[in-house]
Amino acid sequence: MTSKGFYLLDSDVFITAKNLYYSFKICPGFWKCMLHHHQQDTVFSIDRVRSELLAGAPTDDLVSWVSSSVPDTFFLKVDTEAVVSTYTEIMLWVQRHPNYFDAAKAKFATGADGWLVAYAKVHDATVVTNEKPAPDSKKEVKLPDVCNQFNVPQASIFSTLQLLAARFSWTPSLQPKATRHLI
Repeated sequence: MTSKGFYLLDSDVFITAKNLYYSFKICPGFWKCMLHHHQQDTVFSIDRVRSELLAGAPTDDLVSWVSSSVPDTFFLKVDTEAVVSTYTEIMLWVQRHPNYFDAAKAKFATGADGWLVAYAKVHDATVVTNEKPAPDSKKEVKLPDVCNQFNVPQASIFSTLQLLAARFSWTPSLQPKATRHLI
């Protein structure tokens, strides 16, 4: 099991990192950092996030990384009595919330976010997400708002990397220099 004070990463952290600032080709150090800190028992996610990540195309770099490089222990199982009970509380709160449209409630019910908050609450973890709170939202149940409701700490990936003292170094490419043609 894990020690207290660990981080649980939301699927959007992985997807956004891959698509934008930490793509596998530009910043392989980010992905190595996630695995290193997992080995230190500080970075994890949950099995429901794993399922969301594997829903991508088989040729996708993220799908390949999750399938071939990430140990099974990275994705914690949510099927304990305490987590299921807390998840039920979360879902009841969402379903009874007067602001959210039915479509927002239904979408939330099918995703990993409720499970992520439940696991974090039961195991004293911090949820890491790129989402921003939107307490007046009607069309979407935001992960930070659920964390706030259930007193679960949350952080961005950038603040998490700072707390982990992560450093990514540049190294020159081994590929030949691109040639520039002057006209």
